Amino acid sequence: MKTKLITLILALTAGSAFGHGEIKIGPNGGRVVELSKDGSTLGEVSEKDGKFQIEILDGKMKSVPLADQELTVTSGDRDNPEKLPVEKKDEKYFVAPTAKSGQWVILQYKANSKAKPVTARFHYDTKVGDDGKTPNWLYVH
Repeated sequence: MKTKLITLILALTAGSAFGHGEIKIGPNGGRVVELSKDGSTLGEVSEKDGKFQIEILDGKMKSVPLADQELTVTSGDRDNPEKLPVEKKDEKYFVAPTAKSGQWVILQYKANSKAKPVTARFHYDTKVGDDGKTPNWLYVH
């Protein structure tokens, strides 16, 4: 009985173990991505005025002012990746052009110039989700 229960639990949670888990929405309505190995630094990716806006958050979802942090954003397919220009705005968030719908977006974050980069990625799908109003890249399934 115990073995069957463990097998059932593993089967039910296998999707999240392989990266198909829930999308987490941040305090400003954007998609949350992890930018650290221990969950202490997060990024909230929103779309404003046709551009990605990436705000850095601490583990408690509070905004972190930008100082020495660096962010690289890449989109496109594996055979033809494109680095998107990134700039800091108002010492509050990073701004980069949006990718084409259906492409993967790869973020490489460094806490400072000497830090090792941490990579996060998400599929930027602008088609509307099952709720009829939220784009798939922000749709919590």
